[in-house]
Amino acid sequence: MTTATATSLFEPISFKLWTTDRQAFVDRLGQSFRETGFAVISDHPISQAVIDRGVNAGKQFFALPDETKRKYFIPGGGGQRAYTPFATEVAKGATAKDLKEFWHVAREIPRDHKYADIMGANLYVAEVPGWKEATNAMFSALDAFGLEVLSAIAMHLKLDPRFFDKTVNDGNSILRLLHYPPQLEPPPEGSVRAGAHEDINVITLLLGAEEGGLEVLHRNGSWLAVNPPPGSLVINVGDMLQRLTNHVLPSTTHRVVNPKPERSRFPRYSTPFFLHFNPDFEIRTLPGCISAERPNRYPEPLLSQDFLEIRLKEIGLRM
Repeated sequence: MTTATATSLFEPISFKLWTTDRQAFVDRLGQSFRETGFAVISDHPISQAVIDRGVNAGKQFFALPDETKRKYFIPGGGGQRAYTPFATEVAKGATAKDLKEFWHVAREIPRDHKYADIMGANLYVAEVPGWKEATNAMFSALDAFGLEVLSAIAMHLKLDPRFFDKTVNDGNSILRLLHYPPQLEPPPEGSVRAGAHEDINVITLLLGAEEGGLEVLHRNGSWLAVNPPPGSLVINVGDMLQRLTNHVLPSTTHRVVNPKPERSRFPRYSTPFFLHFNPDFEIRTLPGCISAERPNRYPEPLLSQDFLEIRLKEIGLRM
């Protein structure tokens, strides 16, 4: 596939259409998801100031000494909260560890909430001033915008526009602050910044990174580079939504490749937001996504939390 064709596949869809021509936005978003599992949205409403504060908080944390960062690692936590050290996660089916470290910010819920045993409390970085305010604001902004994207997806699937609201309102969603360190020496054989994988969750909202490397596997077998313009968001379908829609909306394999030699001394920072269903939401194939030509791949429903636990074991974050 040529570069021009790859570029046209990920042509940004302006969120302004959501207010001026809602159906046009829904149609373009749905078409992009069906074709590639990904879409790029420009003109989104998330404040750049909120983004900058969140990203800068992450950069300050990753600049701390390793022994300080490791104080925020939660043994047995499955990487679901706080810090996960460098070269811990592995892509499903792979053996080489990803060349990254990350921090997870989760939804703030009362400790007497019905999901409190499943959704642990956040940790806060004492060494970074304003950490809690900066990261929670970023979480909230992406969470709210995710609901609007899900509303468009619902419309594309001929569902009530607010179909997803009560399925994700207390979801175990995660803001991941990611750091791929510079590669000052050749990486281990077979290791890349993030091995080829699919996301576990419903949808992922990804703010553009300063450094490139994100690639998407097209159904024709080609790896396509995704380089969104500044100020845009990359959205992709996760495995939970793929299951719910019987693969009408595909969860597409993607990766982050190692930098070219001339960029190897630069770190890469990224901030994906993994939007999840509520833990007790039953992922049952939507009737409108089943037909004689598309028989139900998943006749047995599965709770969101059970699905998550299975996948965490597959990627080495849960024993």
